Amino acid sequence: MNSLPFGYLIPIFIILLYFILRKKKPAIEPLTETDLQILNDYVGFYHHLDSTDKLRFEKKVAAFFSTVKIEAVGLEMTTLDELLIASSAVIPIFGFPDWQYKNLSSVLLYPDTFNHDFQFEGAERNITGMVGGGYMNGQMILSRSALRHGFSKSAGKENTAIHEFVHLLDKSDGATDGVPENLLGHEYTRPWIKMMHKEMQKIEDNKSDINPYAITNEAEFFAVVSEYFFEKPEMLKNKHPDLYHQLSRIFAQQPTN
Repeated sequence: MNSLPFGYLIPIFIILLYFILRKKKPAIEPLTETDLQILNDYVGFYHHLDSTDKLRFEKKVAAFFSTVKIEAVGLEMTTLDELLIASSAVIPIFGFPDWQYKNLSSVLLYPDTFNHDFQFEGAERNITGMVGGGYMNGQMILSRSALRHGFSKSAGKENTAIHEFVHLLDKSDGATDGVPENLLGHEYTRPWIKMMHKEMQKIEDNKSDINPYAITNEAEFFAVVSEYFFEKPEMLKNKHPDLYHQLSRIFAQQPTN
């Protein structure tokens, strides 16, 4: 019996290796009727969508669950918590058909605020959410109290979880600097930077209703005004029309419509 020449075996081996090593796509479980009711009751962004966009939102939430692990630390996770986390992830990327958080593998949910040593008990606990770096790269930590407050009627212009997911979008181009180059055309980069610095000066001069935390640096400015954009879009559009217009371009959304 004649054997195949070695040159023929190499491509066959490569093909077999590909099928052995390729990762199976994670199964996407559809949301339940209970899930949909929770979204409708607690997530204003979802509640105000039409039926077509609600279905698209639901699919994005289900896809998020299939790719990112959500884990509880020091508490018992609820379906509400999971859905609020997933919604926080979906809201900023709702304008992008195929976006996935490739720089995120897991979200850790803590009971309350925590410190820089990731402790949620004891003193100096003033962190409500953070995107990990270094050995924590690919992980996000959120406070459940802050997560739930962000979706309450008393939250105003603030939403901690959306804030942190916007940091991830910002970071996706390799730098957390307030300039999301993956979302913003090159020709708009310089005008956006100029606008950020102009608005930061207004905040510093007490001539703005934007949360003063935004003047920490450009990355925090972008995350803070993004909270404002998604939580109080009509107010932002009335008080800061140019900023609203730029954020609409960045996120490919018009939340006031």
